[in-house]
Formats: sequence, C-alpha cells, structure tokens
Amino acid sequence: KESWKLSNPALGKFRSEPDMQKLAEKASRMPSAENTFRNLNLNQRVSTVSPFIAKQTWDTCLGELPPIYECDEVWAGLDLSARTDLTACVFLGKKDNKFYVYPYIWTPSIGLDDRSKRDRVPYDLFVKQGHMFTTPGATVDYGFVAQMIGEIASELKILHSIAFDRWRIDVFKKECDLIGLELPLVPFGQGFKDMSPALDTLEAELLNARIVHNDNPVLELAAANAVVVKDPAGGRKLDKSKATNRIDPIVALAMACGVSNFKDETVNYDIDGYLEDIVIA
Repeated sequence: KESWKLSNPALGKFRSEPDMQKLAEKASRMPSAENTFRNLNLNQRVSTVSPFIAKQTWDTCLGELPPIYECDEVWAGLDLSARTDLTACVFLGKKDNKFYVYPYIWTPSIGLDDRSKRDRVPYDLFVKQGHMFTTPGATVDYGFVAQMIGEIASELKILHSIAFDRWRIDVFKKECDLIGLELPLVPFGQGFKDMSPALDTLEAELLNARIVHNDNPVLELAAANAVVVKDPAGGRKLDKSKATNRIDPIVALAMACGVSNFKDETVNYDIDGYLEDIVIA
C-alpha cells in the first residue's frame, strides 16, 4: 500500500483505497490484469505481453459436468488448425446460471508420437485417456471433425451458434456440405475488436467461478500457455506466436464466450436431416 501512495499522491481524493484494493486483488488473481494495474495505477512501465489465466483461478473452476444435452442452451468456438496440429471445438453449455465447458480436440493419428516429442506433451496418453481424439491419416480430417460435431449438435436442446476463425473455414464447410450437415456458423475475428470483449467475458466468468471445467489436461495446458497482447487502447487478444505451446482449445473457449454475448439470431440448420442421411447410408 505504500507504493500506492507514492504513485498516487491524490489517493483517497480521486480514487479511494477500497477501489485500489479491489483492482490489486483482481491483478493478483488474473495475470492479464496485473500489467494494466501496474501501468495505470502504479505508473510502472511494463510489457504489453502477459499471461492470461492464473492457475489458482483456473483450479477454482474445476467441477463435475452434466451431460451436454442437459444444458438449456449452448454456444461453441471452432479453431481449425494447420492440418498437422490441433483442431479444437469447445462447447459452452448454460445450466442453472453456470457455464459448463466441453472441449473436443483432434490431431492426426499418423505422426502422433513425433508431435508428442516435438511439443513435449503426451498427446498419445491423452488420446488413450479420452481427453482428445485422433482423425485418420497424416493430416486433420475435417470430414471426421464435421461428422463428430454434427453428432454432438444433434443431442443439444439449443445450439445458438458456433463461432469460427476464417482460417480454412471454406475447407471445413465443403466437408459439411458433403455429408449434408448445416451448422449455425458465425464468423469471429481474431483481432482486438472481437477478441477483447470475448476475453473480458471469459475472465469475468472465471473470476466469479461461473465457468466449470472438468480438468481436461489439453485444455488446461492451453490455459497455462495462453498469453495476451494489448493495443494502445487497452484492447486484448490471444497471441499464438508468443505462447509457449499450443493454445487452440483456449482460443476456441474464448470464441464461445464471445459469441454468447451476441444477440441471438434464429439459425435454421438441418441436424435431423443429417442424422437421417447417416442412418440411410
């Protein structure tokens, strides 16, 4: 508190000590808020790059998930990878004023051991334990991913939208067309404009323990690796280039949180027809 007074001579007049206390507590619980607090409130020069989620905050949100079909409404974020990396679709289900996180993560079956060694992450073990999935071949099979997403979507009461990054989305849409699957896909930018409010929402839900995850290790690693960068206006976005390892699942979760803020628009998509086609085939 002595540093507060030194850097804020007018403390108690223009900003109260209780306000400073709240800001300091938030900074201690969320690393992405620490640099902002130090810069704006302690007048310290800091880096524009900072970790996003504190492990303690993430761990407080650990809990049991209900079956996804019991959620009253659902949103999702889809992060398509380069063909040899991780592809993630994270569903965010709302039930009893809580948001439950259901991550689905894919990687190619061929080269799995090499990727585990390269990234120093036991993907092979995570696949065996059911925390992630492999697709046939040496590259991520978007047709396999589309079919699995369609099967999940068919169980849901309401799937409002699936936010997607434009990277390779045309390839994914073609795979959906081939199997007659229509999904409520909504474009979601990866820049400051779309990602900053999404991170604000995700951060608030984490801090208030309104998000529940079941300790999926792939998602947890992504959360631990995630870093944010800021623009001059204070907007934030996740930066894959500055992360120490793969963060695709946490990017997908952020997009799901972001699209949950959008005004709901009714989107008609033929899940039942898609399932009938599978049965007929």
